[in-house]
Amino acid sequence: MKFMKLGSKPDTFQSDGNNVRNVASELATDVTVIVGDVKFYLHKFPLLSKSAYLQKLLASGNEENNDVQIFDIPGGPAAFEICVKFCYGMTVTLNPYNVVAARCAAEYLGMYETIEKGNLIYKIDVFLNSSIFHSWKDSIIVLQATKSMLPLSEELKVVSLCIDAIATKACIDVSKVDWSYTYNRRKLPEENGNDPNSNGFRSRPVPKDWWVEDLCELEIDLYKRVIMNIKLKGILSHDVIGEALKAYSYGRLPGFSKGGIHSGDVVKYRSTVETIVWSLPAEKESVSCGFLLKLLKAAIVADSGEMAQERLVSRIGQQLEEASVNDLLIRAGEGEDVMYDVVMVQKIVKEFLMQDQNAELELEENEVQEIRSPGILTNASKLMVAKLIDAYLAEIAKDPNLPLSKFVDLAEMVSCISRPAHDGIYRAIDMYLKEHPGISKSERKRICKLMDCKKLSVDACMHAVQNERLPMRVVVQVLFFVQVRAAASSGSSTPDLPRGLKDLNIGSQRSSRSAATDPEEDWDAVATAEGLKALKGEIAALRMGSGIGRSERNGGDSRNSVDKAAISRVKGLLSKRIFSKIWSSKGENSGSDSSESLGSANPEEAKSTPSRNRRHSVS
Repeated sequence: MKFMKLGSKPDTFQSDGNNVRNVASELATDVTVIVGDVKFYLHKFPLLSKSAYLQKLLASGNEENNDVQIFDIPGGPAAFEICVKFCYGMTVTLNPYNVVAARCAAEYLGMYETIEKGNLIYKIDVFLNSSIFHSWKDSIIVLQATKSMLPLSEELKVVSLCIDAIATKACIDVSKVDWSYTYNRRKLPEENGNDPNSNGFRSRPVPKDWWVEDLCELEIDLYKRVIMNIKLKGILSHDVIGEALKAYSYGRLPGFSKGGIHSGDVVKYRSTVETIVWSLPAEKESVSCGFLLKLLKAAIVADSGEMAQERLVSRIGQQLEEASVNDLLIRAGEGEDVMYDVVMVQKIVKEFLMQDQNAELELEENEVQEIRSPGILTNASKLMVAKLIDAYLAEIAKDPNLPLSKFVDLAEMVSCISRPAHDGIYRAIDMYLKEHPGISKSERKRICKLMDCKKLSVDACMHAVQNERLPMRVVVQVLFFVQVRAAASSGSSTPDLPRGLKDLNIGSQRSSRSAATDPEEDWDAVATAEGLKALKGEIAALRMGSGIGRSERNGGDSRNSVDKAAISRVKGLLSKRIFSKIWSSKGENSGSDSSESLGSANPEEAKSTPSRNRRHSVS
């Protein structure tokens, strides 16, 4: 810490313990100055020789009454005492903690060079410029001290000079940083080796963000000005500034890491959050997506303005592929029935998907944008987001109050992203069905449309064929595709979907207008354990007994016979009316592609099938 001694005479100030200060002198005092609740018994001559304010005050006073009062001097009695001691030539020590108060008090008392050369204002300015502003720690201490001296400390440019000094130090080349924050610890004996220059300590190179923790001591208004000054200098990289904002958030926002407010001062919390949001560097890589989502949660809890929240949503959408499920679990507001804010996640996903649409917009106008327009999305990032949302859906599905519409709407937002496997969405669907056993057949059918049975892994298929929560039509399709894979793995040619089973999917895409009067709803009914077991056995026996691979080699007639055999085998499990309808529609749909499956979430299928949401019950 830097300090400066002024004057050479001994300090003869005395105190009687009752808020009285006097100077030990043979000469009787001739003026009493009252500052606040403290009385100073002083001599006029030393005061008048250096203070324009006291000259004027004493000249206008009553000669018989030598008492004068000063009510509003900056720094109060302590700062006034420093000025008085300087007037007497006594030794006084200036340091980072008292220099601002002394400077403001000297300004108030008018201790200018025009009154006397080498006056207190000049001495303090020399100390600030030659010593304080060259010291990192002292500059921070002085800047904090200016808060209690506003607005005079601002008018005297002490605040701006401190901010510039701190920003300049933060931007210095790390090779020139030799302050005490550099990392040192004693080496282990085996680390010393035979180095003759070893002093027993190991040093680590100073990191670029060495300064971020020290600035966390500043209040948010001063911190903002320092960060803006650093950014304007254009020397430090955006990720270092982002790290500084992250450190400040964790250090100054109680409960930030847990998305809550542990402080009673909500207004201050909100101000801090919004300041950090608007201070974020424009570059995408400056902060992590996880940090942005924590900031969004804090903004929601603190009831920050819509603009701040929208800015965060936009930033999060640009790098959503970096997020985790826990990051996305944003608690719903008070009074909400649901556990999580799914609508906010929908907004984020929308921002992510809009990047492809907006990739070329920045070329149309030469406007400086706050946030850099991102490039076209890569397939890898799309796939990561699709898997993320699948996992998120599986988590929010545990909420018993989550409406089906919110689940389906969010799932359909990423249905345009092609995924090689649909295990994730299957797990989410299964979890929803487990936690919401009371949903209707039509709702169960609607949610199952989100997955493509052909894209389930072997493990997922094995789970699905034993899943009593799934509609029968889904189980039948999964069972068939299991047999198709088995045939392919044994070297047989992969058969097409038997047309009777194919009609299950086609029927799901037909009009639902007659659903209320159609009694054939068994396909959409939940499969029983006995039915699942019997159905698996029948289809397995069908494959072994009918020779699916041979039918492929024997042409279309054999294939038709296999279709008939398949329906004949399974017919015993379900009503004759169901299969008579399947059989009657076989010829009509002979041109259908076997790639169609119930509830396919494939974007191409969704786009090319306008009647995707129509319903035709075949049960």
